[in-house]
Amino acid sequence: MPATHALVEDQPAVPRSQEGGQEFQAGHVVTISVGHAVHDIYTAFLPSLLPVFIANLSLSNAQAGLLTVFLQGPSLLQPFIGHLADRVSLRAFFILAPAVTGVMMSLLGLAPAYGLLALLLVAAGISSASIHAIGPVIAGQLSGRKLGRGMGFWMVGGELGRTLGPLVIVSAIQLLTLRGTPWLALAGLLTSAFLYVQLRNVSGAPTAAEQSRPWRAALKRMGPLLVPLTGIVVARAFMLAALTTYLPTFLSAEGADLWYAGAALSILEGAGVVGALLGGSISDRWGRRLILLISLLTTPLLMLVFLAVEGWLQLPLLVILGFTSLSTTPVIMAMVQESFPENRALANGLYMALSFVIRSVIVVLVGGLGDWLGLRWSFTACAVVTLLGLPLLFLLPEK
Repeated sequence: MPATHALVEDQPAVPRSQEGGQEFQAGHVVTISVGHAVHDIYTAFLPSLLPVFIANLSLSNAQAGLLTVFLQGPSLLQPFIGHLADRVSLRAFFILAPAVTGVMMSLLGLAPAYGLLALLLVAAGISSASIHAIGPVIAGQLSGRKLGRGMGFWMVGGELGRTLGPLVIVSAIQLLTLRGTPWLALAGLLTSAFLYVQLRNVSGAPTAAEQSRPWRAALKRMGPLLVPLTGIVVARAFMLAALTTYLPTFLSAEGADLWYAGAALSILEGAGVVGALLGGSISDRWGRRLILLISLLTTPLLMLVFLAVEGWLQLPLLVILGFTSLSTTPVIMAMVQESFPENRALANGLYMALSFVIRSVIVVLVGGLGDWLGLRWSFTACAVVTLLGLPLLFLLPEK
């Protein structure tokens, strides 16, 4: 089969367990996306709170940075949560997550000591691991044949939450003071109540529980897809680390003022919201691997052009960069889920955990390379490394 044809014709046959459920249930998928958005608003509080904790608790930068690990570290539990979700319904965990995370994150301002901060963040991290292991699978089950569209809606919720979170917590501190931030938990509690009402008639039971494989057999079967896909995720993570973590720092080092540097990141993330929504939907029609090919090819080339221009000419490039670089996450999530319908949650959780570990390591590597050679050379290297992921696309299984 020619390579071009293989890139397009990569949609698997619909599993027997999903027959009769092929319609895209827009209302329920949007409800799940809303729950995801509210949840991620809370987890996005932490970066804006770190300077406050450093001042109030006399923390070092290293201690403050470790707080992020307490929040994100439980993401490693996602494969185990997913493996359980392939056998029994964990819908209640999804419904409760905005309330639990909202309470834990809203209480951070009252924590009198570092140890209590760590405990609150670990509890929020476990809740976050649960919603991210279970939510995409429920959304996928409700998306029928439009799995890419469903993952796009899921990602839009997360992107909106991460965009609004810093604004919410900073505004709350200004209006309520730090000790008044526990009132913010009310939104999480109301969201969980809303999810319960809206999803009470939606089954959270796995669609193929009777076909679910033992985890050892499932992992062995996932190898042919996850090995090359992990390489693609690594290559892509270099570009994402440069753009989403170090873009304001790079622009400031190049002479841009703080407002322009911050606005540039907002433009990138805003375009990413549109890219996440459309990328998944387009991949339902054109094929997952073709969308990945377009992204892996165009994003690094656009990065090189971005580095060659200055000033306002960079802004339209940031729009396209945000669209192409952030559009592939729902595509990959859809590919992982549809490849293993009998172990959807395990596959999704494993992918999410791998992404967390890879992203954490590469952010440090890109920063270290920037300290050594400068961020301009670091960004250039990230573009080249991303191009190296292209051959791995042809190692992905056809089905």
